[in-house]
Amino acid sequence: MTQVSTPFDSPWKNVLECFFESFMLFFFPQIHKNIDWSRGHEFLDKELQKVVREAITKERRVDKLVKAWLKSGKQALLYIHIEVQGQFESAFEERVFIYHYRLYDRYGPRIISLAILGDNDDKWQPESYNYENFGCELSFKFPVVKLSDYRSKWEELERSNNPFSIIIRTHLKGLETHNASRQRCHWKIELYKALYEANYSKKEILELYRFLDWVLTLPKKYARQFDDFVEQYEEAKKVEYVTSIEKRGIEKGMQQGMQQGMQQGRQQGMQQGMQQGRLDGQRVIVENLLKSRFGGLDERLAHVIEPLLQLSPDESSRLLLQSSREELLARFLH
Repeated sequence: MTQVSTPFDSPWKNVLECFFESFMLFFFPQIHKNIDWSRGHEFLDKELQKVVREAITKERRVDKLVKAWLKSGKQALLYIHIEVQGQFESAFEERVFIYHYRLYDRYGPRIISLAILGDNDDKWQPESYNYENFGCELSFKFPVVKLSDYRSKWEELERSNNPFSIIIRTHLKGLETHNASRQRCHWKIELYKALYEANYSKKEILELYRFLDWVLTLPKKYARQFDDFVEQYEEAKKVEYVTSIEKRGIEKGMQQGMQQGMQQGRQQGMQQGMQQGRLDGQRVIVENLLKSRFGGLDERLAHVIEPLLQLSPDESSRLLLQSSREELLARFLH
């Protein structure tokens, strides 16, 4: 089976954190209605890593442990495993079972294991792990959602206003068009229009657009075509939420950096001035990316700017686009 080239793991991780309640409502409504959402929920990434060391691997999957409260007053720990690499894995059921019993050993029967499969193999439908030896028998079953099943529910997805209706359509078209840039550009435009026409908040639009832009990556020729369409569309709609926010931040940073570099160059010598200009330009890029990703720049986020400037421009931009707020703070603030 051909391996999917698009890196789905990071964008899925972001939308899962941003839209967790919508995620549960869309995929697991029976569990959703039993959770007391007024008490909030908490992602326990560090706790998961302590218990399940294999959660950090080279394979593309997303593992989450979420603490929530049930309406009954009891605490529940939801272990959510999202397989986002498009290939069959023969030991998948066993791996989910192993993770489950390791978490059970620490937390007891509060653990609920859930799986989302984002692969492209319709015949692969894992949902249980069983073994039996001389009368000693074990059977473990877990709820599974297969994203490819939604291909036949496309019209239903179009009618839904849940953010995951857009996310699933984007994911499916990402799988379908990974070797077809022209078709991918077409679907990126269609899904972009669908995003604007849905009744989402500005923050939701920004996060969903980021997922769309990340999953449906385009070569330069078609990326320029998509950007041209977006500029015309937003101008006609008299709105401006989304148009390549990160790209604009980079362009603005480069322009300011060049201007400052030229001014510094006249005063201090061209080489020193341009070096300072590049640093100032990178600072603007980092600040703009932080503001666009997290809706502003508060005191805590401001403290990660200097550490990010110590990295290469490519590495700092990658971290800003792929990391959650909590990950950035944990990495750079001690």
